[in-house]
Amino acid sequence: MSMPTLTADLPARTRDEKQTKRRLPLLPVQALLEKQRSLTAVERFAKLHESPAEPLHAKFYRDLIPLEKPKPGEQYSFEVDLDACTGCKACVVACHNLNGLDKDELWRTVGLVHGGTSKAPVQQTITSSCHHCVEPACMLGCPTKAYEKDPVTGIVKHLDDQCFGCQYCTLMCPYDAPKYNAELGIVRKCDMCSDRLAHGEAPACVQACPNGAIAIRIIDQESVIASSDVGMFVPGAPDPEHTLPTTQYKTARALPHNLRPADFYHTRPEHSHPPLVIMLTLTQLSVGAFAVAYLSDRIAGASVGSPLAQALFACAWALVALGASVFHLGRPLLFWRAALGLRTSWLSREALVFGLFAQLAIGYGALVAAPYLPDFAYKELLLSTAPALRLGAVLSGLFGVFCSVMVYVVTRREQWSFAQTGVKFFSTTLLLGAASVLVVSSFGGADLMASPLLTTIVATSALKLLFEGQLLTQANDRRATATKRMAVVMLNELRNVTVLRFALLVLGGIALPLGIAAGLLPSLFASVLACALLAGELAERYLFFRAAPASRMPGGLR
Repeated sequence: MSMPTLTADLPARTRDEKQTKRRLPLLPVQALLEKQRSLTAVERFAKLHESPAEPLHAKFYRDLIPLEKPKPGEQYSFEVDLDACTGCKACVVACHNLNGLDKDELWRTVGLVHGGTSKAPVQQTITSSCHHCVEPACMLGCPTKAYEKDPVTGIVKHLDDQCFGCQYCTLMCPYDAPKYNAELGIVRKCDMCSDRLAHGEAPACVQACPNGAIAIRIIDQESVIASSDVGMFVPGAPDPEHTLPTTQYKTARALPHNLRPADFYHTRPEHSHPPLVIMLTLTQLSVGAFAVAYLSDRIAGASVGSPLAQALFACAWALVALGASVFHLGRPLLFWRAALGLRTSWLSREALVFGLFAQLAIGYGALVAAPYLPDFAYKELLLSTAPALRLGAVLSGLFGVFCSVMVYVVTRREQWSFAQTGVKFFSTTLLLGAASVLVVSSFGGADLMASPLLTTIVATSALKLLFEGQLLTQANDRRATATKRMAVVMLNELRNVTVLRFALLVLGGIALPLGIAAGLLPSLFASVLACALLAGELAERYLFFRAAPASRMPGGLR
C-alpha cells in the first residue's frame, strides 16, 4: 500500500527541489559550470559535431580558409589574430611534424615583443613564417631560379631540386624565412601547405592552433602596397617596404609604439661563411694585383717587376678564390647553375663576371709566357692581343668587385650599405693589389725604398684604420642600431679577432712599409708585409659576416 504513495509523491518532491535550487545561491564552482554552458566557444564546438555526414573539422576549415581561388591582383595570405595568440607553439610543432623537418629546422617561429610603460606594460607573442611577399627578395636574388611565385595563389614556393645550396636567399630575406638544411645541402621554406589548400584542407599551423589565431585569407596586393607605404606591419619586424609581405596581423588593442623584440638588445655572432671569406678576399687580391700592375706600368712607362711573374701570381690567386667559392655550396657539383639568374641576381652576375676575369687573366698570362716558347703559327698575332686581354682582365675584375659589393648592398641591411661595403671591398682591392705587386718586385731585386707602392699601402691602411675605427665608436651610440650591435659584437664576443685584425693592419700597413721606406728593413720584408695584410683582410672579412646582425622577425622565445 505504501508503494503508490511514494510514486505519487515523486513529481511533487522534484518540483520542490528545483524551486529550492533557484532560491539558494550557487557555489563558485557551480556558478562557473553554469557560465560555461552559455559560452559561445562551447556552443560552436558542439555544433561542429551535429552533422556526421561531413568530415569532423569541415566547418572549422571553412572558417579559416577561403572557399574560392584568388582573383587577378589577389593572393592567399596568412592572417594572425594577435589577441588570440598565446604563444603555445602548437603551430610550430604541427608545421615541424607535418613537413618532416630536422631537429633545428623551423619554418614557423613564435617571438615576443614588449614595451609600454612601467604602469602599463605590454607584451605580445607573434607567430610568423614565410610572408609570401608580393615582391619576394628570395626569388629575385636566387642565382638558380629555385623560387617561383604561383600566378594564381601568390604562394612563393622553393624548388628543392633546382637549389644548389648557396644560401644567398637566407641573406636576401629580411624575415629569415628560408632555412638552410646542411644535411640535404639545400634551402627549404614554408609553402603554406599548398597541397592541403588545393584539396580544401587547412595548413598544419592553421589546423593546430587551439584558438584559431591563424587563418588563410585572400588579400588584394594593392592594399599590401598601400600598407607598406605607411610602414604598417607588425611591431619589431623589418621594414615591409622592401619585399611587401602579405601576412596580416590584427588586434583590437592599441599597441604602444615602443614595442621591441624581446631579444632586441641581445647580440650574438652570426655564421662566418669561411669559403666566402676566402673567395671575396682572394678575388679582390687578384683583381688588385692586375689593376695596380697595369696602372704602375702605364704611369712608369715600364714593367714593375717581371710581367710573367706578376701575371702568374695574380692568376694563381684568382683560381684559388674561385675554387674556394664552390665549397660554399651545399651541392657543389651544380655550381654551373649560378648563371641561371643573371637577369635578376647580383650573385649570378658576380659568378659570371669573375669567371670571365679568370679566363682573361689566364689568357693574358699564357701570352706573356709565349715569348719563352718555340715559334708557332700566328704567334705574333696572338702576342698582339695581349694588351687588350690585360685591359679586359682589369676592367672585368673591377666590375666583378662591384658585383660583390652589390650582392650585399641589395640585402638592404644597414651594416652592408653601399658606403660601408664599397669602401671595404675596393680598399682591400687596392691594398692587397699594391702589396702583391710589391712582393713580386722585391723578388726581382727592385729597390723599394722610394717605391710609390709603399706610399699607397700606408695611405690606404691609414684610411682603413680610421674608417673601421669609426665603426667601433658606434658601440656608444644611444640608439640600438644595426651598426651599434655590430660594434658591440666586435668588442665583446669577437674581441680577439678584432684586436688581431687591427694589429695586423698596423703591422703590415704602417710599421713594415715605413721601416722598408726608411731603410731600416730589407726588401725581403715585403713578403712579411704582404702576409700580414692578407691575414688582416681575411680577419676583416670574417668580421664582415660574423659580426653583422641578422635580419629576422621578432624573437626571444626558445
